[in-house]
Amino acid sequence: MLRSKLLSKIHRAVITETDLDYVGSITIDEDILKATGMVEFEQVAIFDIENGNRFETYILKGEAGSGIIGVNGAAARMVHRGDKIIVVNYGMLDETEMKEYRPNVVVIDSPDNKKWHVL
Repeated sequence: MLRSKLLSKIHRAVITETDLDYVGSITIDEDILKATGMVEFEQVAIFDIENGNRFETYILKGEAGSGIIGVNGAAARMVHRGDKIIVVNYGMLDETEMKEYRPNVVVIDSPDNKKWHVL
């Protein structure tokens, strides 16, 4: 049997931009993606700490070192610049993997998303 488990998480990232006139997605700094193991075009869930909104979208890779966390398309109406969010992805694991796998968690330490640490 396969079960769903948290694979990785970006905690308390700050929205740096929104773009309603885009097809959709969330743009995330490539360095942060590498630290979590998340990949471009992967499905993620977004939780807005400020207003409680929750939605799903997919990742676009942003420029490394830029600190970009940009929400695009219709989802841009659910967040505001400066909002703190949580970004998570889940995966299907078998029983052995469930016991052994530990999620990759990145905690953002600065409002420009350029300082962060891995738990």
